[in-house]
Amino acid sequence: MFYTQKGCHCPFNNETKVRWMSSGLIDMHVHTTASDGTKTPREMVFFARESGLKAVAITDHDTIEGVAEALAAGEEAGIEVVPGVEISVDYPGEMHILGYYVDYTNRKLLEGLGLLREYRDRRNPMMIEKLRQMGFDISMAEVAGAADGKVVGRPHFAAVMVEKGYVSDYQEAFEKYLGAGQPAYIKKERLTPREGIEMIMSAGGIPVLAHPKYVKIKDDNGLAELIRQLMGYGLKGIEVFYTTHAREETRKFLNLAERCGLFVTGGTDYHGANKPDIQIGRGRGGLAIPYGLLAKIKNAK
Repeated sequence: MFYTQKGCHCPFNNETKVRWMSSGLIDMHVHTTASDGTKTPREMVFFARESGLKAVAITDHDTIEGVAEALAAGEEAGIEVVPGVEISVDYPGEMHILGYYVDYTNRKLLEGLGLLREYRDRRNPMMIEKLRQMGFDISMAEVAGAADGKVVGRPHFAAVMVEKGYVSDYQEAFEKYLGAGQPAYIKKERLTPREGIEMIMSAGGIPVLAHPKYVKIKDDNGLAELIRQLMGYGLKGIEVFYTTHAREETRKFLNLAERCGLFVTGGTDYHGANKPDIQIGRGRGGLAIPYGLLAKIKNAK
């Protein structure tokens, strides 16, 4: 018998459900204003507590700039904060590696993230030029202003486009112009999967494959082969529970994690107003991620 509340993809038996759920709920994948979220790290932590969560992982894109503020807020708010990061790596489709419990003062990690920022800095002006060629009056200064001194990413381009009335919302901006394969998209330089995983491990972190449904793989055998390859680099877990994972996908990823002896994690990819249909800790209303998943990682670490 499996626990499957509306839209929830949590295949636990009742005994496991009661034990894990009673220990509290968590969200292991959220973004703040340090990258492309709309809540500051402090606001995010207090919001997580107000939303009934026991723990939250701060996993901003290619930066750990919000971690110190979030950890301090966690002490004040009385909620557990996991220092983390989400690193984009070079692979067909989309591959992101989450890093949990990273030492955010680690020199190698800081140097690696600095390199990723340089990659973004080289790409962004090229995207501005493409947009201007299409007739959009948008400047790099406006996009940087939307980022407010943080890492500039495509959501900040979308914010300016929405503000100027060129598109109605973020989704339209990405679907028509900024998403992969669209006319204003420029693929930025990235680390290899091995480099991303090793960078997280160099900072004492736990590397986890984020939202595996977005990795471009032909079939389940190919995914299993990829996971084994990533494990050879040091991968320790799979983000099984995720906002857009369908029930059958969740079961598939859970079985794969169990067969490979990998940690199971879960998160919503919460961005605040940039993705208004996603709720912290709940996704689109159906997720309920138990603290027991995080407890296993902590115990092993």
